[in-house]
Amino acid sequence: MYDYKIEAADKHTLYADLALALEGIVAGEPDGIANMANASGLIYETLPDVNWVGFYRNIGGELVLGPFQGRPACIRMTFDQGVCGAAAKSRQVQRVQDVHAFPGHIACDSASNSEIVVPLIRDGELLGVLDIDSPKHARFDAEDEAGCVRLGEILSRAI
Repeated sequence: MYDYKIEAADKHTLYADLALALEGIVAGEPDGIANMANASGLIYETLPDVNWVGFYRNIGGELVLGPFQGRPACIRMTFDQGVCGAAAKSRQVQRVQDVHAFPGHIACDSASNSEIVVPLIRDGELLGVLDIDSPKHARFDAEDEAGCVRLGEILSRAI
């Protein structure tokens, strides 16, 4: 059993500790679904002010729901739909301060107000995306983006 209680006075330390914990939890485990499941739980329990953390997997050019923590979510979306689709299509992080102002936003959970989505890429192939939602407007800043990109790098090797 894993019992991670990661707390830090600043975001830089929080994300550094979270990355170390994530590396430890996926080390030696070859099953990508298991690693996504544990990663979503770890991130959900660690980051403050988030209401959904999970994955959408690239299955045949469509994003399909993977392991997550939070309320039930949309199951499928194209690369032309929502923040996750924009991240998948552009292969760029999408950091959205107000999801209700994002063209084509898919409201899976009406409580979500901001979102960050990190594309997961290995050897040039889009594996999927890491999606993190918050009920707070403008929850994610550049420091969160850098930390989430680091988590995405670890996950891209583990799924």
